[in-house]
Amino acid sequence: MHDPFEQSLRDMLKASPSALERDDDACLGRVLKTANRQVGAGDMFSLLGRWGQALMIAINNGSAHVAPVRRTASKKADKAD
Repeated sequence: MHDPFEQSLRDMLKASPSALERDDDACLGRVLKTANRQVGAGDMFSLLGRWGQALMIAINNGSAHVAPVRRTASKKADKAD
């Protein structure tokens, strides 16, 4: 299975800023920074999705309590005098 995220990270590792001088630490740092940013964005979207789902469940469960209650004439409430 082809993963475009993994492929982009591999391409970043292979790309060097200069043909004569290659700083492996800087290259690795750049790749890790990009990976961390993309994973963090995915986590934020996941969190927002779960928050939205919880909100919809709460609205669905609470909607029955918003409906008006109608008392019929056949039922009379006893009053304590």
